[in-house]
Amino acid sequence: MWAIPISILIAVLIGLIGDALTESEIRGSATAAIIAGLAGAWLGSWLFGNLGPVVDGFAVIPAIVGAALAVFILTAASRLLARTL
Repeated sequence: MWAIPISILIAVLIGLIGDALTESEIRGSATAAIIAGLAGAWLGSWLFGNLGPVVDGFAVIPAIVGAALAVFILTAASRLLARTL
């Protein structure tokens, strides 16, 4: 019953930590943090496996590194789109 809300909360926290590690600011705040957190968890586990502690299915260290990469990619893409429009 609480699995989805807890996963979303963890994704938000991971996304915000990933955002804090980069010098860019993620646009869309909570929604973008959820996307960055989920994408970061997937990207981090794909790149680094299940390294370190796992919380509710999220390998924390790879998810945070992956979220930082996702935030970097999302902000670079948004700057590129803003420049072309």
